[in-house]
Amino acid sequence: MTASRTRSAAAAASVHEHGWITASVHATSVGHVRYVRCAGCGGWRVDADVATAAPPAAVSRVVV
Repeated sequence: MTASRTRSAAAAASVHEHGWITASVHATSVGHVRYVRCAGCGGWRVDADVATAAPPAAVSRVVV
C-alpha cells in the first residue's frame, strides 16, 4: 500500500468533527480539569474548565 493510501491514527483523528464525552472531572484551585474522549475515534483530550462563564478550553492535543 502506498503512503497516500495509509493514514496514521493521529491523522485520522483530525479528519472528523469530534464528539467529546466527559470521562472524568477533577477540581483544581482555578476551576476544573476535564478528561474527555471522542465518541467517534476514541481520541482523548484534557480540557481546562476555569471558573468563568466561558466554555472549557483544550489544554492538550488529541491522543489516539
